[in-house]
Amino acid sequence: MSFIDTLLGRKHQAMIGLDISSSGVKLVELSQAGSGEFILDRFASESFEKGWIADGQIEKFDEVADAVRKVVAKSGTRTKQVAMAMPQSAVITKRIMLPAGLREEEMEMQVEAEANQYIPFSLDEVSLDFCVVGPSPTSAGDVEVLIAASRKDRVQDRQALAEAAGLKPAVLDIESYASRLAMQRIVSALPGEGKDALIALFEIGAENTSLKVLRDEELLYDRDQAFGGSQLTQLISRQYGFSFEEAEAKKLSGDLPEDYQSTILGPFVDSLSQEIGRALQYFFTSTPHHKVHYVMLAGGTAGLPGLKDRVTELTGFASMVVNPFEGMKLGSAVRESKLRREAPSYLTACGLAMRRFLA
Repeated sequence: MSFIDTLLGRKHQAMIGLDISSSGVKLVELSQAGSGEFILDRFASESFEKGWIADGQIEKFDEVADAVRKVVAKSGTRTKQVAMAMPQSAVITKRIMLPAGLREEEMEMQVEAEANQYIPFSLDEVSLDFCVVGPSPTSAGDVEVLIAASRKDRVQDRQALAEAAGLKPAVLDIESYASRLAMQRIVSALPGEGKDALIALFEIGAENTSLKVLRDEELLYDRDQAFGGSQLTQLISRQYGFSFEEAEAKKLSGDLPEDYQSTILGPFVDSLSQEIGRALQYFFTSTPHHKVHYVMLAGGTAGLPGLKDRVTELTGFASMVVNPFEGMKLGSAVRESKLRREAPSYLTACGLAMRRFLA
């Protein structure tokens, strides 16, 4: 960012979003033009070996820290402010009602008193935060407050990873909240700005896939299922005799034998589509809803050839592959061909980077 850009207000200060999952780390750097238009300045990723992170817990800190340093170097960013996230499983959240008009110190005391009832640890062992959501929908004169708590050691691990790469942690979010923030832009671009539309968002991770059903920024349903992209990697590994790491690298590069599409990819796409269909049916049988307006696919596996069309065919609902950068201006360091291939896997990282501008 040049001095003239700063002086004229053409571009607001940038923010990095750093998404750390069991499969790797993804970095997104966003800034904003004076008009409010988002600019994607940089994006990059670095894979982890299996077992470095398990169930959201960092098992191999030095290896993960080295991968974070590599992704920062690879991206070429000079921005230091970073937003990171905790997995949903590592955070306890609770909505409570408190009287409106409390001073901040009074609210903190009330939150701590309430938190004692819901958190199965001593408050000395947790990092606790809260935010006022808005007026209570059921109790006049009260406000709805969201409490979030996580064990201090888990929070400190995330902070230490950022600092090991020379970054300054500015925001610590929850992964699912970050992805939902990024989804707001995507939904608002739908017909009628997506108002009242039921959106089934499938985030296909390495080991698990989460289904979130959204309507007007409200989360109606959230459920994880044990299927993901690593199953395709395992199939490649077994079929062709590669190690898991070799199979993952060849899957990403497309460097696979001629029979891969018919022998491995086609049957996997069919199986994954059926799992998505079953997850939707479970949603329908456990809620009053019997349809969704859109099925949206995110994650590194979302862009598999034929997946979107097969999901539409099996479910009967319009399906889309999520591109969280749709409509953004692209910086000079962004390779468009790479972005088109990888964009669906950056949903959470994009939402994290947006925190500076929309939170």
